[in-house]
Amino acid sequence: MKLKIAAVSILTALSLGVATPALAAKDAGLGHDYRTFHSGGKIEYGNIKDSYNAELIMYLAGNQFMVMEDLIQDFQGKNPDIKTIYVETIPPGQIFKKQLLKQGEINGQKTSMNPDLFASVNINHLKKLHKKGIMDKHMIYTHNKLELMVAKGNPKGIKGPQDLARDDLVQSHPNPLTEGIFKFYGSEMLKDLGLYQKVTGGKKCKSCWAVPGKTWFTSRHHRETPYRIEKGEADVGIVWTTEVAYAKRQGRPIDGVSIPAPYNKQDKVGYAIGPLLKGPNQKNAKRFLEYLATPAAQSIYAGYGFVPASKQELKVKPL
Repeated sequence: MKLKIAAVSILTALSLGVATPALAAKDAGLGHDYRTFHSGGKIEYGNIKDSYNAELIMYLAGNQFMVMEDLIQDFQGKNPDIKTIYVETIPPGQIFKKQLLKQGEINGQKTSMNPDLFASVNINHLKKLHKKGIMDKHMIYTHNKLELMVAKGNPKGIKGPQDLARDDLVQSHPNPLTEGIFKFYGSEMLKDLGLYQKVTGGKKCKSCWAVPGKTWFTSRHHRETPYRIEKGEADVGIVWTTEVAYAKRQGRPIDGVSIPAPYNKQDKVGYAIGPLLKGPNQKNAKRFLEYLATPAAQSIYAGYGFVPASKQELKVKPL
């Protein structure tokens, strides 16, 4: 009976996209960051080879992973002739360095260096691609802000970012090497508060203890941090406000502690997207950019806690 219950629990967790302890210990559901959407509604996970042959290929900043199913299915409903769409949602720094600028591998499989669209929370990534002759235009399509993720009920009584100086907290933060949320925004917030050295120990690493036993730097925070908090392995983590909203929407035992402006960086965080000049499906990429600027797409993002872009931002412009 126990074995049967365990099997049902694993199947339930997989269907919800929630990792069981055994599975999460391995990758915290990271395989779900590589999805192929089919026009009939089917979604396949982890088919990295589709980065070469799908009819629309997109590498997008990982912190919007929760939006993709609603967004892509709405887009395909309006564009049914686009039969397969491959979407990767991992840290933009990892995409930029390890996939767009050099051949990368995921789970032992090579991944394309030439998607149709690339998005980042740091427009400088796109500007660097422009300098290399890879991209020449872009648009800003949504905004976000920082928040602290804590366990349900906030058992540690965390009141705001200043509490990250407390010695009784175990912290889980995005790594400063490939996670744009921390590299460009979280680290700046900590410096603004005079807490950077205290929280990070001055370390820059990935999947590691920056401060032994106190501050863990993740590989992909949007999957690892909620898992670590759920399992009692961390008390608090810097995330996007949309990730707290999504975890609560799933019914996970997570709460959020808001970060006041200007420390939440809401005036700086803009998601930039652009087509690669040699993308294999340029017409489909153009159609998706046009779709992102529609009320329907903006409403889907807003439904997950993102801040809509302005009409001016939603116009494609030169880099």
